Amino acid sequence: MEFIDYYKILELDKNAGEEDIKKAYRRLARKLHPDLNPNDAKAKEKFQQINEANEVLSDPEKRKKYDKYGKDWKHADTFEKAGYQSNPYEGNAGNRQERRGGQGGFSGGDFSDFFESMFGGDSGGQRGGRKVKYRGEDFNAELKLDLKDVYKTHQQTLSVNGKSIRLTIPAGVENGQTIKIPGHGSPGANGGPNGDLYITFSISNHSKFKREGANLYANVELDIYIAILGGELTVDTFEGKVKLVIKPETQNGTKVKLKGKGFPVYKKEGEFGDLYITWQIKTPVNLSEKEKELFMELSKIHKDGK
Repeated sequence: MEFIDYYKILELDKNAGEEDIKKAYRRLARKLHPDLNPNDAKAKEKFQQINEANEVLSDPEKRKKYDKYGKDWKHADTFEKAGYQSNPYEGNAGNRQERRGGQGGFSGGDFSDFFESMFGGDSGGQRGGRKVKYRGEDFNAELKLDLKDVYKTHQQTLSVNGKSIRLTIPAGVENGQTIKIPGHGSPGANGGPNGDLYITFSISNHSKFKREGANLYANVELDIYIAILGGELTVDTFEGKVKLVIKPETQNGTKVKLKGKGFPVYKKEGEFGDLYITWQIKTPVNLSEKEKELFMELSKIHKDGK
């Protein structure tokens, strides 16, 4: 397997910081984006390479493994579980020495060649008379969505490690929630099972509603005249408008519950939380002299009636 120098691809040196990696990736992504280079196969290939390099170097754990094992970084957990250790990565994949449990040295060559000789390749993958299989590494990804995107079950196509995955996103997933996609991680070693893909949802909320689980909350202004006399008011819910009857003498801060007008309950088809509305009574401004007189008269009547 040919060594790919991710630092060289992003035009960086090994001491580059996180911000340097971000800037280099953004600069090259703008330059090589397929939309700006239609029908340019070489630009498309380079664009894929910088995405791969950024995915590894921008992740501290992946970068640590890459710096230590070079092109074999995906098998780092496999080697370490088997008791093999490698000196820190120096310059390229050919400048490493490997050792097992401190017993003797294995110098020169390539780490993947060592992997082949011990767990596959010419030895037939035999160890103690049996074939050793190792599970592939798990992948972790973040999917950014808006609250409106998770109100209904839908599908999205994701690109993970160069592969397209058709993912069904159930209605009602929450911010920070992680789901597992079995078998879509790194390939297993020597016939072992693939790792899994873990997707964590990052959900932003640009609506007027506050979400807590499957319930929604909103503050709605209520005209003082309707609050005093009662009446009807049309209010927004997450999926449309409803008309509400307001009781006379409604107080500021009064809460009403609209049953079933909240958010879908995760993986419970047809079930919804509730919407809680808090009335915020709006005091009129820029009153005319006539309006002021009437309010004064009402105030006097109210006091005299006590």
